[in-house]
Amino acid sequence: MKAQTEQDICQNINVVDVAIVGGAMAGATLALGLRKLAKDLRRPLKIALIEAHRPDDNHPGFDARSIAVAHGSIFELNRLGIWPKIAHLGTPIENIHISDRGHFGMTELNADDFYIKHLGQVIELEPVGQVLFKQIADTDIELYCPAKLASVEALPDAQLLTLDDGTQLRASLLVAADGVNSKVRQAFKLPLEQVDFDQVAIIANVEVGKPHENWAFERFTDSGPLAILPMAKSKGVNRVSLVWALRPYDAERLMTVPKEAFLAELQQAFGYRAGQFTDVGERHSYPLQLSHMPRPIYHRTVFIGNAAQTLHPIAGQGFNLGLRDLVSLLDVLKQTIETEAGEALDLGCADVIHRYLQSREADRTATMTNIEFLVRGFSNNYWPLVAGRSLALRLLSWLPPLKTPIARSAMGWRASSLKR
Repeated sequence: MKAQTEQDICQNINVVDVAIVGGAMAGATLALGLRKLAKDLRRPLKIALIEAHRPDDNHPGFDARSIAVAHGSIFELNRLGIWPKIAHLGTPIENIHISDRGHFGMTELNADDFYIKHLGQVIELEPVGQVLFKQIADTDIELYCPAKLASVEALPDAQLLTLDDGTQLRASLLVAADGVNSKVRQAFKLPLEQVDFDQVAIIANVEVGKPHENWAFERFTDSGPLAILPMAKSKGVNRVSLVWALRPYDAERLMTVPKEAFLAELQQAFGYRAGQFTDVGERHSYPLQLSHMPRPIYHRTVFIGNAAQTLHPIAGQGFNLGLRDLVSLLDVLKQTIETEAGEALDLGCADVIHRYLQSREADRTATMTNIEFLVRGFSNNYWPLVAGRSLALRLLSWLPPLKTPIARSAMGWRASSLKR
């Protein structure tokens, strides 16, 4: 770590190795991963985490939503020592049923076929946020919360951050984990490319009349995919998590109709394979876009998670891709620390930044391309596409070996992960 200079001390500037802006799933996980890395390598690291909201105060990243954590992501979270702390909050996905509404195409992915206990797990973000911040509080990670980034200035050997209360931090490496509307990206006027899918997602927790038995469902409709994820019971009531992609005018209407009308339309769109939908909780909606930074790096700065790319929720790959961002960054930093053993560390040097960029290019490009292909290919009634996708789904059922690469991708396994 670079020594704090006399000038920094006089100006009351806190010098850190890594400053993370954004403390939701990606940022909090990275902070804990860095702390474990420092402990494992017995190398002191000063880590600062800057977050605008407390996890128990309507945190937008730790709200009532649920996310699917893929099998490969659970492996990585175990490596970081995080999964054992939140495993009790997970609901296993043992089977996935995939269908094309109104057409003959359908298939299944089953954990038993791959000799594993589950394909992934569903976790509710709100309690997970509480656990992660409790872990952070038990470390020497410097947590600035609630605090907002007021400005950031690029210096030759650091990034100078000024918070809304006047606090200043000088960071060798700055990590932006502050979402699609990243303040860091805006401060540096870096480009963000966006593809509008002309869809809006409605997200809600739904009560059902029968146990889900750890089944997840992905049902493609004319307006977009409709996903049902298994959740833990609440007060003895069976629950599932709903993500429903709709045309904007349909979503606007369904956000305001009475519960009974909403459940009736949901039942008609999905069918009864998951049982009778009996009640729905608070409904949330947001427009669906593919947003990504062509180069998620800058001078002494890397962008991870939704700050680097925000995906359509089809196939539930958003968090899992973001987790691979931070795992790749940790791997690059580990190599740097091991190489520079006994020397002064500069974790934000150009070599580190560009090795991170290179490590992410193939996975990011492949995942974003596949997501856009699925959205375009399954959200229309163009008959050649309908016939082709229905046949493809049926072939997966008729020829089980074809499922292996699809299942591996869905479970978040990549070549870099399998080598560890």
